[in-house]
Amino acid sequence: MATVVTPNKAVIVNPLKQSQTLGAVLAFLGLKGMIPLLHGSQGCTAFAKVILVRHFREAIPLSTTAMTEVTTILGGEDNVEQAILTLVEKVEPEIIGLCTTGLTETRGDDMDGILKDFRKSHPELKELPIILVSSPDFKGALQDGYAAAVESTLKELPVAGETRPSQITILVSSAFTPGDIQQIKEIVSAFGLIPVVVPDLSASLDGHLDESYSPITGGGTTLTQLRKIGSSAFTLALGESMRGGAEILEEAFAIPYEVFTELTGLEAVDNFLQALVDISGNPVPEKYRRQRRQLQDAMLDTHFFFGRKRVALALEPDLLWSTACFFQSMGAEIHSAVTTTRSPLLEKISTEQVIVGDFEDFEKSAVGSDLLVSNSHAANIAKNLEIPLYRQGLPIYDRLGVGQYTKVGYFGTMQILFEIGNLFLKEEEAKSNYLNG
Repeated sequence: MATVVTPNKAVIVNPLKQSQTLGAVLAFLGLKGMIPLLHGSQGCTAFAKVILVRHFREAIPLSTTAMTEVTTILGGEDNVEQAILTLVEKVEPEIIGLCTTGLTETRGDDMDGILKDFRKSHPELKELPIILVSSPDFKGALQDGYAAAVESTLKELPVAGETRPSQITILVSSAFTPGDIQQIKEIVSAFGLIPVVVPDLSASLDGHLDESYSPITGGGTTLTQLRKIGSSAFTLALGESMRGGAEILEEAFAIPYEVFTELTGLEAVDNFLQALVDISGNPVPEKYRRQRRQLQDAMLDTHFFFGRKRVALALEPDLLWSTACFFQSMGAEIHSAVTTTRSPLLEKISTEQVIVGDFEDFEKSAVGSDLLVSNSHAANIAKNLEIPLYRQGLPIYDRLGVGQYTKVGYFGTMQILFEIGNLFLKEEEAKSNYLNG
């Protein structure tokens, strides 16, 4: 059991955490026909947009209520109304995701009241879903905002209906890439099940070219699919932060659920596939039986390089947990663990302590590690400490194809086994050449 520590510092040095607002926007980008609308200043929106554009290297649909000093003091009701009307006129969204920011949360805008007044004033837009999520950036982190957006969506859109035995809802946390989600959909579909993924970033941020530019998301979970979630036979919550969403569906529609905190590693994938066998009544397809045997061979080939290695992690809680479990399953030790926000998983990580802190805490605690695992902001730390960095999380702006990174399933586990194994191998060769030189 780890001790969770929050350093008592006067100031954050080199922040690790990303804002709740950014997390909410990321979740909304997985819904088709969506445009996220940030209720705050233009700077808040520009900051989120830059991070997402640099990470995915895609056009990111994002809008703002453009609050100024005057409107912040007098109230943002008119800005919200005008922003929604402008979006309806200019881009014709199917859904609007209205996210609060630190500016408007600090002022204390009555967002529920503002939306209620808007609905009264514009009955012609009563069919337009507007999903409100509270996502202040002065507390919580990306994972919290992402989960809040998913929960708000599940409270707002699904409707009750006759149960469809083959339809299951899959709630995916911020720990999963578009490539991961695509792999998960393929696995679930192979069992004869129909997955409704929320949010489905694999259809919106997977890096594909459309015939024409769209100012709203061109792919993702459709409004029709979101409405039909109440008819699903089961919910698979992938990531501890998705437990709240699964509980919402259970309470509203009596849909049973199961939470999978990781999908990387032999045992984790075995458990996931067994759940799909139980739900569908179908056996594991031969394709995945063969992939399992390939993974076993890959583990034999690479375990020499993982054994007793000391790994330092700086990631969001869900991703921290799954990554730590993977390394420990290969015989590595978690030398240091730093994260952004509280989670029930943190105390369960097999290490001495988990720090809820920043990159300064990470750099100090990572001394003596064999490998760093974090986003691109840790590159300078890796250089200073002369320790290799394996990039995970968001943002990753100094590598290509991060939207297609896959670390789930037998295939994804093999991929990262070889990628990280090659990093260890390269380090050993470098030390050998130095000693022999």
